[in-house]
Amino acid sequence: MSRATVILLGCLLVAFPLSLLAGRVWLDPAATPNAAVILAELRLPRGLLAMVVGAGLGTAGAAMQGYLRNPLADPGLFGIAPGAALGAVASFWFGYAASPYLLPVFALIGAGGAMALLALIAGRTGGIALFTLAGLMIASLAGALTSLAISLAPNAFAMSQIVTWLMGALTDRSWHDLYLAAPLTLFGIGCLWRIGPSLDALTLGDATARSMGVRPGRLLAWLIVGIGFTVGSGVAVAGIIGFVGLIVPHLVRPLTDRKPSSLLVPSALAGALLVLVADSLVRILPLVTELRLGIALSLVGAPFFLWLLLKMRRNARGWLT
Repeated sequence: MSRATVILLGCLLVAFPLSLLAGRVWLDPAATPNAAVILAELRLPRGLLAMVVGAGLGTAGAAMQGYLRNPLADPGLFGIAPGAALGAVASFWFGYAASPYLLPVFALIGAGGAMALLALIAGRTGGIALFTLAGLMIASLAGALTSLAISLAPNAFAMSQIVTWLMGALTDRSWHDLYLAAPLTLFGIGCLWRIGPSLDALTLGDATARSMGVRPGRLLAWLIVGIGFTVGSGVAVAGIIGFVGLIVPHLVRPLTDRKPSSLLVPSALAGALLVLVADSLVRILPLVTELRLGIALSLVGAPFFLWLLLKMRRNARGWLT
């Protein structure tokens, strides 16, 4: 077990019990009436779901940065998260969102459609440039269709539901959402963990990786499936939660030997920790209504992304001079 894994597991062991107590009203198991019910039915599934969603997004970010060999890569670039969001918006549009099953199912269908389209466009060659451009195209298309659905919403209530859901949150999530997301996310993480050695080989160059037995088409297929399940299941139960896949690999990379395979498990743990802590913080902020988790992480992620860009520009200038 690596040093990063031990550190992050220790942090999770401390953060998770605290997250169960955190809220607009701090829970005192000995004094709060119905504390056991609140813990069992509300805060425990919400805390576990935060870790599941964060683990999936963190692993997806690490795998994507390893595959593209670009530290600025983010799972949203694939277009799978926007595809899942489009599917969920469709469930609101057609009035199926009230069902506890149909909204996640629609989101997963949207993610699956984006995965299929991505594999159809880029799956044959396995080229990184085509894969990236195809992902950008799918993300743009899904975003445009989502905006169209919002503008043509059948009523103001449906429009409000769509916009609120797209902000991303774990409010009022239940065991049902956890049972839906956990197995799909774990399956996706397993797919990404399987390609860890191939991602290591890619750091030596495409030609060397091929000489070591890496098959680009098969690698890309596993990557698409893994990203699709990890990101799609998260979007299906929590809406759009961005920047986790971008932030987490940067934070844990110094604690590893910087190989892509060594980054996967620590990124999963760090993603779980980040989303868990962020969700706890939005619950205790003294605001009239709870700050949406997707907004909170975007407020952190956007400045972090700017810092990365400035750091890269400074390093480039140093290299040129």
